Amino acid sequence: MTYVPILPPTKGKKRQDSEPVVPQVSPAELAQQAVAQLTLPTPVIRMNPDEDFAQVVRVPTWMWMPAASWRPVSETVTVPGVSVTATARPRRAVWSMGDGSSVTCDGPGTPYSSRFRADAESPDCGHVYRRASLAEPGGKYHVTVTVVWDVEWSSGGQSGTERGLSLTAEQQVLVDEVQAVVAR
Repeated sequence: MTYVPILPPTKGKKRQDSEPVVPQVSPAELAQQAVAQLTLPTPVIRMNPDEDFAQVVRVPTWMWMPAASWRPVSETVTVPGVSVTATARPRRAVWSMGDGSSVTCDGPGTPYSSRFRADAESPDCGHVYRRASLAEPGGKYHVTVTVVWDVEWSSGGQSGTERGLSLTAEQQVLVDEVQAVVAR
């Protein structure tokens, strides 16, 4: 919680030292300060196959972010007589896969685990590459994920919403083809 001292205007009247200072700030103005002070978690890209190794053409790629980064975040700003709490909630993750396609996920995605078949598609956030990245600069695709947040605030019967705050993470990802050899 942050305490923000805001002194009232003194135009036309001299303030006596014994008079209480009454803030002349609206909840909406305080809400903007609370929104500006929110510390949203930076997205962390996770993939299976692991993002540090090669993805494989025509094999499902699972994408997700750690659950700890997909949680509400709040900030409260207070001045005498007024307190405003702003709460940001992640709304969606937009993945740009580097091959010209994008995937929008309504949550953090499901982490891959051995309980799934190796060729299983993600139940909520996945992609299948159709071509290798070898012709790209550096031989890799530039993958980004942008998490979009909505913020709601309230104070003393007033409330408001600010939509579309976002944070982005990026990763270079190698996508390769695997050739099968049939031996008789």
